[in-house]
Amino acid sequence: MKRRWYIPLVALLLAGGMMWLLGRLTRPKYASGPVKEGSMMANYYAHAQEGHELLLIGDCEVYESVSPVVLFSDFGITSYIRGSAQQLMWQSYYLLKETLRYETPKAVVLSVCSLRYDAPQNEAYNRMTLDGMRLGPEKVQSIAASLTEGEGALSYYVPLLRYHSRVFELTAEDVRYLFRDPELTYNGYLMRCEQVPYTWLPQAPVLLSPNFGERPLLYLNKIRDLCQQKGIALILVKSPCLYPAWYPQWDAFLEDYAQKNGLSYLNAIPYMDEMSIDLSTDTYDGGLHLNVYGAEKYTRWLGEKLMDLPFTDNRLDPETAAAYAAMTAAYEQQKQQEGSSHE
Repeated sequence: MKRRWYIPLVALLLAGGMMWLLGRLTRPKYASGPVKEGSMMANYYAHAQEGHELLLIGDCEVYESVSPVVLFSDFGITSYIRGSAQQLMWQSYYLLKETLRYETPKAVVLSVCSLRYDAPQNEAYNRMTLDGMRLGPEKVQSIAASLTEGEGALSYYVPLLRYHSRVFELTAEDVRYLFRDPELTYNGYLMRCEQVPYTWLPQAPVLLSPNFGERPLLYLNKIRDLCQQKGIALILVKSPCLYPAWYPQWDAFLEDYAQKNGLSYLNAIPYMDEMSIDLSTDTYDGGLHLNVYGAEKYTRWLGEKLMDLPFTDNRLDPETAAAYAAMTAAYEQQKQQEGSSHE
């Protein structure tokens, strides 16, 4: 009997396809519940060809603090936020490097908050950044740099190895978003409408060293060099959040770093009064993060600082204006519905 050589190959392909499908099915979708950050990373690829003039990279200090809707309505700037929870500086570098394969913005705004971290911190946060990235050299390198103690890289490539136990916890949401991730943001901005006033914050830990670690600084330099090679303006930002503490020594270092490297560094904390940020109404968790009302105030302040850069007033382009009008309508509807529910 003639041996059919292709049968093992077909069996292997079928097994691989089944593992991929089950991986998609069991991977958390983050469409409902309090944690929605995990779906954001994959959302970018549907917008990658839109040609954003401003790219924002980093942790919650960009994706919960800056509204692309306001940047467009008030300044005509098209923007996208490639943000994720506790995004580490090396993750920011690889995300930027990947994004520049799709588009070249005029400017990059980088959150500097994660400079405080010299080592990987948490698998759950890693997953929210890495799982949604497309497979490519940047994802491979970011995984290798981000593994916490005891983690294996293989489960990032074969999600079923990590999420197989969810087979017994599947919901209609898992089926609905089997082939597409839920779109819960506005060009990467995750809206929060709750109003939980600031009353107190934990005491800031004693600063053991005035210096950032070597590892985050290495990747900050890589981001700087990458932007310089591409002719992209780099703006370092610290959002107007009171905790975790932002020490004067760190502020002084970044002021000096920016001056020596021809960059802009904007620490918004001293200008909260100028922005009219009211921590009795403009935060959703007692002062740690801004809600949509605080984010809009901060975005207008930040937008004014960006006006020295050669952005185009994209409000004059009918096609772009129409796309942002549709996004703005959904944005305002969510703000009205969720805002009224928290009054």
